[in-house]
Amino acid sequence: MSSTTLEVKRLSPHLGAEIAGIDLTSPLNNREVEELHNALNEYQVIFFRDQKLEHHSAKALGRHFGALHIHPNEPGPEGHPEILPIHADANSKRIAGERWHSDVSCDPEPPLGSILYLHTVPPFGGDTLFASQAAAYDALSPRFKTFLEGLTAYHDGGPSYRETNAKLGRPENGKIYPNAVHPLVRIHPVTKRKTLFANRGFTIRINELPSDESRAVLDFLFEHSTKPDFQVRFSWQPHSVAFWDNRAVQHLAVWDYFPEVRSGFRVTIKGDRPY
Repeated sequence: MSSTTLEVKRLSPHLGAEIAGIDLTSPLNNREVEELHNALNEYQVIFFRDQKLEHHSAKALGRHFGALHIHPNEPGPEGHPEILPIHADANSKRIAGERWHSDVSCDPEPPLGSILYLHTVPPFGGDTLFASQAAAYDALSPRFKTFLEGLTAYHDGGPSYRETNAKLGRPENGKIYPNAVHPLVRIHPVTKRKTLFANRGFTIRINELPSDESRAVLDFLFEHSTKPDFQVRFSWQPHSVAFWDNRAVQHLAVWDYFPEVRSGFRVTIKGDRPY
């Protein structure tokens, strides 16, 4: 990517770049915003070091890319409903993102992207893996691509969020969770690349296939789309930021650091209906 402001270090052939030469905690000018947009579209996930974000600065950064999303199951701190706390320690029974997923794909208009800031990280471990769904689609055979065209999948937040609440002892109180039908292959609205859009966290079934065929195809796609061939792995340091495009990647948080502390928060940006 040609840039007059950002310093870009590419991390893998398919996705991922570390960005320097910008202060995310300060107001951004139009050129910086444009270059961040371009970098996100090109690399699908971008990383930053030494950025001491606060709630207000993180929300201001996210709003350069769209309106902010409020998570359907995780309450934000008082006065900041758009902030999703991310915290694990010796008392944790689960962590956020321990299965491959695209954030809140069960929403009729899934998020455009997510910005995760961690101020406290374990001395080692706690990496996040990202997998390019454009690269995964490109690697399929022409005949299988043709088979997938026109198929849709049902995404449901209920099973995942109820499991989380049960582990945390959080009452349900009749809560209704989002669900939606999305194409199995979506077109990125900016790059126009085709990407796979199915994940273990939320995708339940393929609507046009009988249950046994649906299960077999989904199992294949879940394995194929998260192969190491399509991945980049980010090792966190204190005050690092990861900004990923939910329309183009899945991600997985590795919980290999128990009982150490890993803590920060996430801002998520509203998206549009996949097509």
